[in-house]
Amino acid sequence: MTLVILAAGMGSRYGGLKQIDPITDHGEFIIDFSVFDAVRSGFDKVVFVIKKENLEEFRATIGKRFESKVKVEYAFQDINDIPAGFSVPEGRTKPWGTAQALLAARSVVKEPFAVINADDFYGKSAYSLLASHFSHEENSKKAAYCMVGYVLENTLTENGTVSRGICEVGEDGYLRDVTERTAISKEGDSAVYEENGEKTKIALDAIASMNCWGFTPDIFEGVMEGFKTFLSDLGNNPLKCEYYLPFAVRELMAAGKCTVKVYSSKDAWYGVTYHEDKEKVKNSIRTLTQSGVYPDGLNR
Repeated sequence: MTLVILAAGMGSRYGGLKQIDPITDHGEFIIDFSVFDAVRSGFDKVVFVIKKENLEEFRATIGKRFESKVKVEYAFQDINDIPAGFSVPEGRTKPWGTAQALLAARSVVKEPFAVINADDFYGKSAYSLLASHFSHEENSKKAAYCMVGYVLENTLTENGTVSRGICEVGEDGYLRDVTERTAISKEGDSAVYEENGEKTKIALDAIASMNCWGFTPDIFEGVMEGFKTFLSDLGNNPLKCEYYLPFAVRELMAAGKCTVKVYSSKDAWYGVTYHEDKEKVKNSIRTLTQSGVYPDGLNR
């Protein structure tokens, strides 16, 4: 199984790769823990989706840490990597979002795979759940996807707003719908998201997609078709609109082309959306290390 790590945006909120600080005294990044958890759950390849111009620095800073432990490959998200017949709007410099980032890996991933964000800490059970899903033959076949969801309240930050895919899960444990909400924050005993200047409440115990997915390679064909539809109508914001991965999966479900089993992680989720989040994440991982969940020094 392969772990695809979406890292093309890594450092954008920090101001660049050189400004990303380690989260342990041994100089480890969140990615170190993600790969460690994945490898001990049975994953044997890691694909980093990055910007091509960051390859040398990324490989020297992060990639080389894993080359002796797991097969490592790189894929590049490029604003110009779009289907034939389409063009990049004049003045656009922003890549096309997480669904396009996933498509960047289509040439190097030919087996069941998981997808995560580079700057999110998912906890070890997420990877064992994903590995277990694909250990069953029926789930290794076409379009039997899965995701690991987290309680929304546990994914919010006190340091700003976040974007989350809010999930509707059926009694059978399968995803019914997922809606991308931006500018989510906590207000009192609920969460709210802001859209077109209006705030709407969301239950704090809602299940949020944190881009922790399990797919088979046929996902690339489906997402590519959805990307074409997206590019056909960029609406009123052609310079900044993005094609989100949860939105792509939602389209495939609506068309009856896939099922998505939802698993709930018992572990806490931690994210470094803003620089101010780092201290909380650092303290949480220190506690996990002291309790024996991780060794003191992953790369020793």
